[in-house]
Amino acid sequence: MNIAITGGTGFVGEHLTKALTSRGDVVYILTRSPKKYINTSFVKYVGWLSDESQPENELPELDGIINLAGDSLFGYWTKTKKDKIYQSRINATYAIDKLIANLENKPKVLINASAVGYFGTSDEKTFTEQSQEQGNDFLAEVTDAWEKTAMQIRSHNVRTVLARFGVILGEEGALPLMSLPFRFLVGGKIGSGNQWVSWIHIDDVVGMLLFALDHPKIENVLHLTAPNPVRNKELSASLAHVLNRPNWFPTPSFLLKAGLGEMSILIVDGQKVLPEKALEFGYKFNYSTIDEALKEIYD
Repeated sequence: MNIAITGGTGFVGEHLTKALTSRGDVVYILTRSPKKYINTSFVKYVGWLSDESQPENELPELDGIINLAGDSLFGYWTKTKKDKIYQSRINATYAIDKLIANLENKPKVLINASAVGYFGTSDEKTFTEQSQEQGNDFLAEVTDAWEKTAMQIRSHNVRTVLARFGVILGEEGALPLMSLPFRFLVGGKIGSGNQWVSWIHIDDVVGMLLFALDHPKIENVLHLTAPNPVRNKELSASLAHVLNRPNWFPTPSFLLKAGLGEMSILIVDGQKVLPEKALEFGYKFNYSTIDEALKEIYD
């Protein structure tokens, strides 16, 4: 298959590109700086989001597009940072809509990244793809606008999947930051430790994206989370065990809120999100428990 990816040089994009090419697919990575990279037989770099770029003239007939583009959530959330987080996602998705409109042969599917932050935060509720309740914080606002923009692409008769990512565990992303206190022997739960962490191993992120790509009946919302979310105190205990470090130094929530500002919501709060649709369609998780996932990453 011919697959175009935005955000293809990021953490998830690199893993996904490797998996696609290993099975014989050709990947076209849409980037602002295609000249920075060297094309190979299976990976081509195509310019987009610049005045001179016309990706519709460089791309072959595509089987699918996977949109992973968006400014990192990490960093102090100033007004400028929040604008970048919001606009980068909306603008990239609008650009995908425009690209598809200009393609004579439309792709069969668009998989558009989103996040479980759509639901806001809760210590008590459980959310599945059937849940309609939306949060009222900044991340919920971003994901709602992001998803609504992506769903407009259905007007091109393109199957559209909203891939709501949980906390991705791997050698990059959030996990190195989460494990850092344990490495310095000051690890422990955060706040009460009761906040939910809806996590997923990077291998299952890739596996589920391929699963959605290959299964034409999967559309609309798809939760990319493991089937066994954990509370922060359980994650802390598992991290301490795998790293062979103590788990005794709780971090008060107010310190994180003071130091990180609004971004602390990513750490201090959470939500319990289940991958009901993936299980219904028969996806087999590589890592369904937090212990399995962390042991694979750190052993």
